[in-house]
This record gives sequence, C-alpha cells and structure tokens, in this order.
Amino acid sequence: QVQLVESGGGLVQAGGSLRLSCAASGRLFSTYGMGWFRQSPGQEREFVASISASGSTTYYADSVKGRFTTSRDNAKKMMYLQMNSLKPEDTAVYYCAARGRGGFPLDGSLYTYWGQGTQVTVSS
Repeated sequence: QVQLVESGGGLVQAGGSLRLSCAASGRLFSTYGMGWFRQSPGQEREFVASISASGSTTYYADSVKGRFTTSRDNAKKMMYLQMNSLKPEDTAVYYCAARGRGGFPLDGSLYTYWGQGTQVTVSS
C-alpha cells in the first residue's frame, strides 16, 4: 500500500512559479512510475507529466512543455513538479499518482495510487 500526499499549492499571479511536492510512504517507491494530473471544475482529469521509476525519463503534456519540470528523489520518497510561467488556464487541483506495475503512462486509469490533491490558482 502506498500513500501519497501533495503539498505546495496556492494562489499565484500569472507568470509566477510554484513547486508542488508529493510525499510517498511505502518501501517500494523507487520501483513506481509516477505521474502528475490536474482537474478543473467541470473538466475531465488531464495528464500533466510523468516520470520513470529511476527518474531518467519524463513525459509532459504539450500544454506545459517548456514550463513545467518533474523530478523525484527516491531516497526521500519525494516527487516534485516545478511550475514556471504559470497561466490562468493552469488553475486546477493537482494530483500525484503512482503505478506499481512499472511504466509511467499518460492514462490516469493505469495508476494505482492517488493523493488527495492540492489546489493551484493562477490569477490574471
């Protein structure tokens, strides 16, 4: 069983930056592919970024590519999402997710564990 807890959300002006953190429990964190997803009111959940178990490979949604960077520290059981040049359309609840079977897909339905989410609000 893995528990995930996101933190770091908040209110920021357009053009600003935030760094989200995802703290994981469990001794197998270093074997899990991880992902970031977001959901706005009335919208479907969407993929933001994902990272391999080793941290050597990452994927990004086109909408955040060049602005967001995900990383992980397996020794600390942490994953991060650095968000720069934030836009009002980035406003959403951001979730981290873990996949215990390897891989780090773009499809959220393939992830096993989810955090409770952290709100990010970008004002114009």
